[in-house]
Amino acid sequence: MGIIARHVDVSGRVQGVFFRAWTEEQAERLKVRGWIRNCPDGSVEAHLEGDESAVNWLIDLIGDGPPSARVANVRVSDAAVAGLTSFEVRG
Repeated sequence: MGIIARHVDVSGRVQGVFFRAWTEEQAERLKVRGWIRNCPDGSVEAHLEGDESAVNWLIDLIGDGPPSARVANVRVSDAAVAGLTSFEVRG
């Protein structure tokens, strides 16, 4: 298994419920790099990259989200590996 990257769009009640901070904690625990940010339409988008099994595990966790969130839909697409070295919460 090599390094992969995925773009993830998450909809539902995912803003104002610590979704981004929770995802950052999970990513750091799994050694996944990338970023996550709120979108104007109330959804959240993320770029995840790292070991294939860790990225897939994080996507599974995102599907559940933190206890205060209500994830309605997760869309995943392939992305180019950008060689990021950390995970950050953006705007």
